[in-house]
Amino acid sequence: MLLHLPIVMLATLSPIAVSDTVPKFDIVRECRFEGGSTVQFQRCSDDEGEALRDLQKAWTLFAGADKRNCIAEATTGGSASYVELLTCLEMARDSKNSGE
Repeated sequence: MLLHLPIVMLATLSPIAVSDTVPKFDIVRECRFEGGSTVQFQRCSDDEGEALRDLQKAWTLFAGADKRNCIAEATTGGSASYVELLTCLEMARDSKNSGE
């Protein structure tokens, strides 16, 4: 009976599942948080939108652990940025590829 206990414990400690889709961030809120002029707001919105499109295309190519870590990093401090998320994921991927 106790022989199965480690298996049960490992099953309950499984990592949190990462969604198959890019998380939803509020681009308007992020760009307002950045502050600045209307031109800067538009540039921020364009950058965030482009990063979101890039993430949607490549999301399944990134490792689950990297997604979890980078989502946590990109959402710290009350803001959430697709640009930061994409940069983090690309850096994690590239650091693994450079070791090969």
